[in-house]
Amino acid sequence: MNILTTKIKGLFLIEPKIWIDDRGYFFESYNKKHFEEAGIHVDFVQDNQSLSQKGTLRGLHSQADPHAQGKLVRVIQGRVIDVVVDIRKNSETYGEHLVVELSGKTNQMFWVPPGFLHGFVTLEDNTIFSYKVSGLYNKSAEFGVLWNDPELNIDWGISQDEVILSEKDQNLPLFKDLFL
Repeated sequence: MNILTTKIKGLFLIEPKIWIDDRGYFFESYNKKHFEEAGIHVDFVQDNQSLSQKGTLRGLHSQADPHAQGKLVRVIQGRVIDVVVDIRKNSETYGEHLVVELSGKTNQMFWVPPGFLHGFVTLEDNTIFSYKVSGLYNKSAEFGVLWNDPELNIDWGISQDEVILSEKDQNLPLFKDLFL
């Protein structure tokens, strides 16, 4: 397992070692020892999975303390553009975002600690997205920011007319109106 740093402190891309043979493949999708050696100390409490059609955009979401969640995300099948926005008030990268492409072909994973907005858009039909979280879902602690906020200026890799959103995600506030 290769754990790579990113331009934003605390975010890591994880490349698993994949063993492939005529039967298929095998890889470790999580190894506590390797994560701790990289400085990622986390206790996962819930696994989530979604199936989405091309153009489905889920996000940008987070949960407020004391219910904040860290997320280890990966794509089992298909491809996504995965986006995080730093909302840690004392961070030198507050308000900055990072965009990564994840796919079921590379099996690369992305560690997103608490203190970030998170979202993704699917680039293929029947995309299966999986994530382990460090905190249980708490509806009253949930908040978010509008995906196409002009201040954030995120390139989601698809045109606005291709995006499929939930009603909830269509009505999220702008980043400038986010009060944590």
